[in-house]
Amino acid sequence: MSARLSGKTAFITGSERGIGKSIALAMAKAGARVAAHGLADPVEAQALVEELEQAGSPDAKFFGGDLRNLADIDSLMTGVLAWGAPNVLVNNAGIQHTDPIDSITVQTWNDIIAVNLSAAFHTMRYVLPHMARNGFGRVINIASVHGLVGSVHKAPYVAAKFGLVGLSKVAALEYAAAGTAESGGVTVNCICPGWVDTALVAPQVAERRAQLGVSTEEAIEAMLAEKQPSRRLSSPDEIARLAVFLCDRDAHNITGSAIPVDGGWTAQ
Repeated sequence: MSARLSGKTAFITGSERGIGKSIALAMAKAGARVAAHGLADPVEAQALVEELEQAGSPDAKFFGGDLRNLADIDSLMTGVLAWGAPNVLVNNAGIQHTDPIDSITVQTWNDIIAVNLSAAFHTMRYVLPHMARNGFGRVINIASVHGLVGSVHKAPYVAAKFGLVGLSKVAALEYAAAGTAESGGVTVNCICPGWVDTALVAPQVAERRAQLGVSTEEAIEAMLAEKQPSRRLSSPDEIARLAVFLCDRDAHNITGSAIPVDGGWTAQ
């Protein structure tokens, strides 16, 4: 991958694993300075920084912070901005819990809304004004197919992801006129993955395996057959490459979009 993000700084939440890590590595390979975030311990954090620098980032730094806690977010964003105002913000951090509405605890609801929705609002309110002043900025919110359609037993997750899509559309409209085609403008978009091969889906695979009494592979096939017509999982690297494309200056008029990567799930 060419250094298409040379001179840019990217901040990715939840980048110690899964889709977030793939995006952080893709941004590094594209030449960006990378501010990584997560709940990793110091050894894991240092290993991630080294991996990002080996991938091509001229400078990488890890920032911790619990996105359920506003004080942590304020401290996190103050630190990131002091290190270098991001030209690219990827809100990827997410948590999920599956249960019927009448079984979900208030704490679970609050935590999922905080991490999957409110945290994105807080990071965006910090960085969007800087992007507008620079005439270039990219906010990429990793939503979900569940920001476009519902599923049983996922009330807080679906509510948060629908909210994230709506929040992104409003922000896209508010900043649509910032910058120019030459500078690249300021865009806000969502990527909405369906089933992706990450640890986030592992509990659902285990649940389906137990329900059906089948192997892991057969449980995944059953899940795909039910929802995703392609019957293929996406890989985190595929999502990452789309994120890097959205950072191109040529993508200046792609804004306010919720782009499904779902094998036809939402086309049904």
